[in-house]
Amino acid sequence: MADAFVYLLRCADDSLYCGWTVDLGKRLAAHRAGKGSAYVQARLPVGYAATWRATDASHARSAEARIKRLDRPAKLRLLDGEIPPELGPLEPL
Repeated sequence: MADAFVYLLRCADDSLYCGWTVDLGKRLAAHRAGKGSAYVQARLPVGYAATWRATDASHARSAEARIKRLDRPAKLRLLDGEIPPELGPLEPL
């Protein structure tokens, strides 16, 4: 089974954007090239603030959806390593 990852990007305006991928390098290159999310395109340049390995793609998609619903303070706590149980097991990279 292929690796799956959840990530938080830090955008040029200091906002955070959550996504998931099976290839972190390729996905960051796509974001930096302005491909994909319109939210990120308007806030270039970007870089990873945090990345986590998920158990599989389904878990990554589910964790991404839950993270996107979090407010900024909760996302900042994720960056500090506080992963709520409802996100399931995420391994920091």
